[in-house]
Parts: sequence; structure tokens; C-alpha cells
Amino acid sequence: MNYTELLSPAKDKETAIAAIDCGADAVYMGASAFGARQNACNSLEDINEVVNYAHKFRVKVFVTVNTVLTDEELEQAVKLVKQLDEMLVDAVIIQDMGLLKRLMEENVKIPIHISTQCDNRDVEKVAFFNKLGVSRVVLARELSLKQIKEIHQQNSELELEAFVHGALCVSYSGQCYLSQYIGGRSANRGECAQPCRKKYSVETTDGKLIAKDIYALCLKDFNASNHLKEMIDAGIYSFKIEGRLKDSNYVKNVTAYYRHELDKFSNKSSSGKSIYSFEPNPEKSFNRGFTDYFLCGRKDCFNPVSPKSRGEFLGEISEIKKGCFKINTNKIIHAQDGLTDGQNGFLVNKVDNGYIYPNKLIKLTTGEQIYRNVDSEFEKLLSLPVKRQIEARALIRGDELILTDEDNISICLNLPLGEAAKNPDKMKETFIKQFSKTGESDFYFSEIEISSQLPFLPVSTINDLRRKALEALMQKRMTEYKRDEQRPIHFTNYYKKEVDYRANIHNKQAKEFYEKCGVVVSEMSFEKERPAHRVELMRTKHCIKYALDMCKSPENLVLKDEYGKIYPLRFDCTNCEMVVLDS
Repeated sequence: MNYTELLSPAKDKETAIAAIDCGADAVYMGASAFGARQNACNSLEDINEVVNYAHKFRVKVFVTVNTVLTDEELEQAVKLVKQLDEMLVDAVIIQDMGLLKRLMEENVKIPIHISTQCDNRDVEKVAFFNKLGVSRVVLARELSLKQIKEIHQQNSELELEAFVHGALCVSYSGQCYLSQYIGGRSANRGECAQPCRKKYSVETTDGKLIAKDIYALCLKDFNASNHLKEMIDAGIYSFKIEGRLKDSNYVKNVTAYYRHELDKFSNKSSSGKSIYSFEPNPEKSFNRGFTDYFLCGRKDCFNPVSPKSRGEFLGEISEIKKGCFKINTNKIIHAQDGLTDGQNGFLVNKVDNGYIYPNKLIKLTTGEQIYRNVDSEFEKLLSLPVKRQIEARALIRGDELILTDEDNISICLNLPLGEAAKNPDKMKETFIKQFSKTGESDFYFSEIEISSQLPFLPVSTINDLRRKALEALMQKRMTEYKRDEQRPIHFTNYYKKEVDYRANIHNKQAKEFYEKCGVVVSEMSFEKERPAHRVELMRTKHCIKYALDMCKSPENLVLKDEYGKIYPLRFDCTNCEMVVLDS
């Protein structure tokens, strides 16, 4: 089987460790600044602690430095990357080409991953980064399996990373300027206000109402778990879970689920096995309903009803009484569960003889579908500790103790001296029993082989020997950990002759980068200099005409927000894309 990487998000140190314990092969997290999730920053001390913990299990740690940078911020970012390099962070994820240019000049050894914020949706763009020499490219979420395969076939030596689960940006990543346009909060600067999760009315240009106050740009959440084998075959190496703002329980559940699913088709790229007390189920964690997006062609992918979590489907209301109701379901419902009809949410006060008593009065009807977006008992199970341990084998041969772990790393210690045991069989039994008690250690023994007679050893001596041996094995694992190194990066011709504001060139170094790649820079970033002409505020594969069954309609449509502001829509039917324009 192939090797793959399960890449989990972490908003903080605790979440990163939880993801590692639940089976992640790699985690990605923000640094103290310059990450595309401004509210998910971490100190260098916390990152260093995560790195040390992760490397025990051969888990990699990637740090996001993936915003566009001002001229003043650029040197701070270079200094930050150098610090991450020194602490053996396994890669940095970047968007700004000015930062890439400076890292090239500094000849840093830390691997460089090109963020999905660089709008990596076509063969030519990925081939450009491959020719530059970067270590990995994170693909756009909108790609089909056919497109992924085509990209891989033409860039077979380049690691490809793809999202597999979580929230979806409605716009091509790096190509959304709606938040900046509305309130000066740039998505490319990590400050997105998520206007795509707001209500809009859809109207014709002459004012005819098509749909009133719907979440017209709100997508369901991505779930590609039914297509993992196809994605592996298409060339994906790293399977990325979105969610650097999600809590630890979400990350634990979704990581454990994808660990289980990926293991059916590939070998993991890290060490150890995870032991947890819950049965992972992504429907029980935050979701707006699921879609496999465009992996297998255009399908329904948006949720016009609510941007809030819908959770798992329970069933339909079968009976309503004063103050309570029944659901036709085979699932057990508990007090303090959170339920919703898709729009209105409430807590369960109690369940008595199948009747559910909500904590507030809401209008429900017989036959209405009910979902559970908080499973209180499941959340309790998720909060319990999870342990990840590395397989090891022990061999006693002559006066030597040899430990070998699952990665074939070995250490050898001399056995303590002592008189011959009066009862050799009993001594052997005691030794195996005590040596098997790895408890909170990072190891477990799959085999303890004793091929020679043991001296008499007190239980305390056996325990001390076990502790010292496991400490020595872990120390050797850490010493022998080898981080990948960034190959040399060289300028190469860009696949376009001219770029505008959509290249997100925010500093002088980025402009020079493109010029060295043979490009004319006609405009700086939207955030730096708003163009005088009409611009695309976002370009998206989600199409409102398709969603509202209006594909063949000649009507010109607009979006109107809650303040009455109009956003004209343009439909590129040749490429099945929709464009939201400024007003």
C-alpha cells in the first residue's frame, strides 16, 4: 500500500497534542503572527513543545505564515521562519511571494509549502511552483478527481496536499475580496469577516425578487471520506482536515475518523497506535450538512437555510403534545443534547417515555426533520484522555536487554548483576509481568522474549530497568529524527505574461519576484491599492443559478444584502463559474 499523510488542524498546543494522540501524521498551526486565521496564534514556546511531542511519533508540524505581508512585516516574517527552522518545524505554509523570495535569498532549509491561498487550481500554476522547487503545493478545494490526476501526472515528483474535510470557502482561496471591500477586513490578511455566511436576497437587475433572505453564499461542509481511495490513486499524498478555529473535541473526533478510514487504503507516515473510548463519527461534530463538492462533478453544495451547525440527522417528528414531542428515531437522546430543525436550536431538558421536553417553546410540526448538533454523552467521551503509544519488542539475550521499536530503532542495556534466581520460571513470569506495565509511557510491548536465565531481580529493580530502557529508546528516537530539507529554489518563467490585483502582490519583494519570473505587474494587491475599475470580489464554482434551478434563465441577477447594498453577478457558463462584482 502507498504511504499517505493525515494532516490535522490545531488552534493551540492542547489541540495539536490531541490531534497527534488521535492518529494525525502531521498537524498545522499558526505562529504568533501572519497566519490566515488571526484568532489561532501560538507562541514559539508552545510550537516548540508541540514539535518535541510530535517528533516522538514521527509526526510532522507545519506552521502557517500564509498571509500577504507589508514591506514592514516582511523582515519580521523572515526572522520568524528562521526561528521555526532552528526548532526543527517540518515546514512553513506560505502565500506571499515576497516572503518566498526572501527565504530563497536566505537559503533556509525548512521545507516550503505553497498555501491554497495561492489559488492552485490549474496544471500550469502547480507546474510553475514545481519548477521553482518548493516542497509541496496545497491544491484548491474545487478540483475534481480528474483535474487532480492531471496535475499529478504532470508534476509527479511534487507532493500534493488536498482538503478532505471541513468548512468550505465559497470563493477560490486567495481570490475573495468581499470582506475587505465591505469592512476593510482582508481574507488575505487573516481577518475575514465571513460575509459569505450572511443573508442575501437574490433579485433580477430590474428588481424582481427571486429568493428573499437566504444564505445564498453559504456552503455545506466538505466530506470526502467516500473518495479517499480515488484521491490516493489521483496522486494526493496529504489529506488535510480544515479547522484551525475548531475546538479540541472536534479535532479529536474527525482525526480519529479519518485515521480509521485512511488505514483501509494506505500506510500511515507516522508511528504508534491510538487508544480512545469513543467511536468516531463526523456527523456528531460541527457541520452544516456534508458535500463532496466537485470531486465527482457538480452537485448540490450549498445550505441556504442556516450557517450554523446542523449535526446528525435523528428522524422526523411523529407526535406533538403540549410542551413535548416524539421523534421517530433509533438513536438515544439525552438531557442537555442540542437539537435543531435546521434553523432553530434548543436544548433537551428531559426525556420521559420517549417524549422530549425542550428548554424553550419553538414552533414544530409533525413530519419535520430534527437534527442533533450537540450529543452531550458523546462530548463527555471525547473529553476523556487519549493515549498514543509506539510498538516495541524486548529481548533478553545473555546479560543484555535489547529494545527495538516499530521503526527498527534499537538500544542495548546490560542487565543488573545478581544471584541466580532460585525459581527461574517464577522470575521470568515476574519480569514479563512488570516489564509489560508501560502505563503512561509512549511505548507498549508487543513481545517480550527471554532466551537466557535471569538473575534474581527485585520488582523495584525491574521497574527501574524498564523506565531507563524506555527513556533510552525515546532519546535515541529523538536523536535520530531527520527533518526533510528544502531543495534549492530557482526563479523560473511564470505561465502568464501579466498579473493584476488577483496575484495579491502586497510588497516590493513580491513585485520583484514576479518580475524575475518574466511577469509584468499591472496592479498591486486589492488591499494595497483598490483598482479604479470594476473588480471581481470573488470567483466561485458555486453557482446561484444552478442552486435555484435557473441555469437556462436569461435573467441577470444580483445579490442584495441586509443593508440594501447591491452586488451584481456574472455567470461564466463555459467554465461553470459565478463572479460576484463590486457595485
